[in-house]
Amino acid sequence: MQENYNHKDIEKKQQNKWHDTKAFVVDENSPKPKYYCLSMLPYPSGKLHMGHVRNYTIGDVIARFYHLNGYNVLQPFGWDSFGLPAENAAFASHVSPAKWTYQNIDYMRWQLQSLGLAVDWSREFATCSPDYYKHQQWLFIRLYEKGLIYRKNGVVNWDPVDHTVLANEQVIDGKGWRSGAVVIKKEIPMYYFKITAYAEELLQGLDELSGWPEQVKTMQRNWIGKSVGMEVNFPYQDNSDNLVVFTTRVDTLFGVTYVAIAAEHPLAEIALKQKPELADFIASCKKGGVSEAELATQEKKGVFSGLYVKNPINNELIPVWIANYVLMSYGSGAVMAVPAHDERDFEFATLHNLPIKPVVRPGDSELDLPLKAPYTEKGILFNSGQFDGMDFNKAFSAFAEYLKQHNLGQAKTNYRLRDWGLSRQRYWGCPIPIIHCENCGDVPVSDSDLPVALPEDLIPDGSGSPLAKSPEFYTTVCPKCGVNAKRETDTMDTFVDSSWYYMRYTCADNSMQALDERVNYWAPVDQYIGGIEHAILHLLYARFFHKCLRDLGLVNSKEPFINLLTQGMVLADTFYREDAQGKKTWFNPSDVEVVVDEKGRELSATAKADGKAVQIGGQEKMSKSKNNGIDPQMIIEKYGADAARLFMMFTAPPELSLEWSDNGLEGANRFIKRLWRLVYEHVQNGIVKPYTSGDLSAEQKKLRTMLHQTIQKVTHDIAVRRQFNTAIASVMELLNYYSKVSLSDEMGQALSQEILEDVVIMLSPIIPHICEELFRELAPGKELLDQHWLSADLTALDVDEAEIIIQVNGKLRGKIMVAKSLSKEQVEEAAKQNVNVAKFIEGQIIKKTIVVPGKLVNIVV
Repeated sequence: MQENYNHKDIEKKQQNKWHDTKAFVVDENSPKPKYYCLSMLPYPSGKLHMGHVRNYTIGDVIARFYHLNGYNVLQPFGWDSFGLPAENAAFASHVSPAKWTYQNIDYMRWQLQSLGLAVDWSREFATCSPDYYKHQQWLFIRLYEKGLIYRKNGVVNWDPVDHTVLANEQVIDGKGWRSGAVVIKKEIPMYYFKITAYAEELLQGLDELSGWPEQVKTMQRNWIGKSVGMEVNFPYQDNSDNLVVFTTRVDTLFGVTYVAIAAEHPLAEIALKQKPELADFIASCKKGGVSEAELATQEKKGVFSGLYVKNPINNELIPVWIANYVLMSYGSGAVMAVPAHDERDFEFATLHNLPIKPVVRPGDSELDLPLKAPYTEKGILFNSGQFDGMDFNKAFSAFAEYLKQHNLGQAKTNYRLRDWGLSRQRYWGCPIPIIHCENCGDVPVSDSDLPVALPEDLIPDGSGSPLAKSPEFYTTVCPKCGVNAKRETDTMDTFVDSSWYYMRYTCADNSMQALDERVNYWAPVDQYIGGIEHAILHLLYARFFHKCLRDLGLVNSKEPFINLLTQGMVLADTFYREDAQGKKTWFNPSDVEVVVDEKGRELSATAKADGKAVQIGGQEKMSKSKNNGIDPQMIIEKYGADAARLFMMFTAPPELSLEWSDNGLEGANRFIKRLWRLVYEHVQNGIVKPYTSGDLSAEQKKLRTMLHQTIQKVTHDIAVRRQFNTAIASVMELLNYYSKVSLSDEMGQALSQEILEDVVIMLSPIIPHICEELFRELAPGKELLDQHWLSADLTALDVDEAEIIIQVNGKLRGKIMVAKSLSKEQVEEAAKQNVNVAKFIEGQIIKKTIVVPGKLVNIVV
């Protein structure tokens, strides 16, 4: 065994061995129980960042742990490779998105493989490959035939620069997230997934996801937004039709003083004919985003339409206002306004001098009139005719009965969730397999003609989709009648690509079918890992898609992911200079010299290039915009993949943000070298059989007890808590004590062998390269991947003594070893006799002493 650890040689050697032996290629014929571990697939942006390293290391630790626990583990990998960034990069560099994307994939694959991931690369695919999206198009057609995909005109966020629809989340302060252009509302034909048909099942299914973080489930519940209320009809003044509104507060119906409608509502069109001066305001309402967040923050504006509707409960004429905070795409495009009992309505009514009629008061008091703020709680009705004195529940039932009898309303359950618009006016995406025929209408492409191949040689020019300007692509014939027709030029939202990819991994080699029977062996995914930012869209869409494919008979399970781990961000220091105009130039941390105090706090910083001062901006998420990213390849080159993996797993719990630290990375590297040194010294003394029985000294007994306590803790921390940092810390603590105990005798050598073999196995999911090499030195002829995870020796845990922590007023003041047979009084007395503890209780009045047997004594003075 070589004396010094060389990470480059060892890591390359191990990676080649795993590749040559196909160590992580799996199939469905194993007698072992299956375990499907998956990290969210990345976008091939060009290079890995440290967030990728953290994410995929977490998944790899879990996958390797379950491999050692006797599971048939699948950990596949692929690329979420369609999307607008490729178009933008292609436009800037004058190359096709396909070339840019495939080059990035090749480089990033090499980077990932240098991390030593236990991935079954035989299942790899990119979503931009025709071999993948051919099956996605087939699924689209099946869902279209089933009525779960439909086409209609919709009001959307339109980016006039990128010439595409934006999701609500892509509209920031009324502007496109990428172009910065003012977003306008536009009505265009689009395809939609009928996700609302699954709203209740998606909501109820969250209760069964015990392995998901509560935060994620709460976010999805809020997004689905179930509300039980009434659909109420306000008759037009001439009784020609009804204005339909939904409300959860029908008990406030007597307090309605105006109704507000969207600029696109039919009533607004009627009003415009009568009052042409409304045109400018209606046009202005069509600018800006269509998201609820946008509406919540924008200034509330409105104009009186000149029209009235009738309150269905008392026939009172109610003015109709056109307001910028009402969307036609949400509900009926109209809301009833009760200023006395709603904050937004109160604000609007106050601004426009509209009446404010209170009709609900607290159950045990009167309202202080006139209202200075709306009373928004449920209470007792007054000023409400025959409904006076009723509480909310009685009033709801009474109003529901009255409105139903008079054909003016009905009880209804609404969801905030809206159908998923999947059309994108972009080139680099999965083509929608529909042909538009003047005779036959919208006709799906024949299965035999799939895939509808995306031409990969087009280069975007920045003015809309090249597909819409490419007759070679869109000119075709109708599959039904054979006449000339036009192919759909919109492509699918890239969230479609990532909504079923985890199932395709299970049978990626099947070119004839999207999914086969193997999906029901592997699905659902046992452990899914990814960022919290995907809590709503990706995870909700994947749940919806899974249920759709279940209903198509393609998969048996109800949910895609049994357990979900959402890892935190990787933060790093930021440094900048600011010019006279306030423009900031950001410096990478590697280009800055930092002066710190004795506690490691940053005092000042200078640029290495010119020696001039730069400002310290604090720690933020690693990003290109702040130039504070750390290149993983530089870290792997200098310290090795194992050091990078160890640092990522040790520095913070996986669900919390991790603060990058060069010192922490150095510490991880030192620990790895120390582990190598400990094994080297043991091997030099001669390999022996691991300890099984025999006389040990008191210190050696304590060390062996500590070993098996560590085995228990590491197993629990990885398998149950997913707290890799505490698992590593407990192994470090064990090795610290190992270094202090004399192990030179025969039994000591056997114990040393047991400890080092077990430590290497425990650390192997985290630092696999060095552990594989060390195990080969400790156990010649054996392979670490063939070993089974450790079980604690219960006889080693059955000790006569226990370590007691001693606190004075809750603060740690000492530790003692005592016999387990001692009474509480004897333990208390022993604690008081401890030299350090005695200093803190001398001359004090002891109020009480709390003894937790086998654990601690807390003396309160």
